[in-house]
Amino acid sequence: MLPWVQLDSATTPGGGELRLKRRGSEFSIMLGTNELMNSRLSGSEEALATLSCQRIGGRRSPHILIGGLGMGFTLRAALSALGADAHVTVAELVPSVVAWARGPMAEVFAGCLEDPRVTIRETDVGLLIKSASSTYDAILLDVDNGPEGLTREANDALYSVAGLHRARSALRPGGVLSVWSSGPDRSFTSRLRQAGFSAEEVKARAGGKRGARHVIWLATKQGEVGSQRTG
Repeated sequence: MLPWVQLDSATTPGGGELRLKRRGSEFSIMLGTNELMNSRLSGSEEALATLSCQRIGGRRSPHILIGGLGMGFTLRAALSALGADAHVTVAELVPSVVAWARGPMAEVFAGCLEDPRVTIRETDVGLLIKSASSTYDAILLDVDNGPEGLTREANDALYSVAGLHRARSALRPGGVLSVWSSGPDRSFTSRLRQAGFSAEEVKARAGGKRGARHVIWLATKQGEVGSQRTG
């Protein structure tokens, strides 16, 4: 078997180190001993996008915010599910991850960063959420291994009741907040409901039909559903 070769590393704002590794045509991004993503396992990240886009189907010119570029699985799936009038903003906190997407992993990304519907923002997704008001039709978060700050402690604020209230304010009526997790978390479901969402947990396999079972929360903004924009 081919050995893993480290291609690059990058320091996260929280002081951790991301490492990009390659073995043949396979890529891996590691944080310490944790593998955050692997180019062979994309099923649940793709489900994050497809399930979210289904929930907002029929809207004119939908605006989607994706927290975390990663290996682009969620972005590519969203672009496949959305029409030509959509706008997708991707917030990526670590500039090196964007550089890897345009450099050593360019084949994996297959030109999706050049799609005219895509805007890349090298910033904290939490800042974009905080500064928005009824801006997004869907917010997709895949910045940690679940609703807790693994890659950086500051991400905990995204998943607190206060942070979820901010996400709700950033969504348009009937909009969807979707959160990827490596496993279940009952307390997070409770916090979503406290913040004014109807929440559903969906299981998704890492490899599509195989691999680890991951969890996706689909949380719909309640209260003004009747005023949402439809085609």
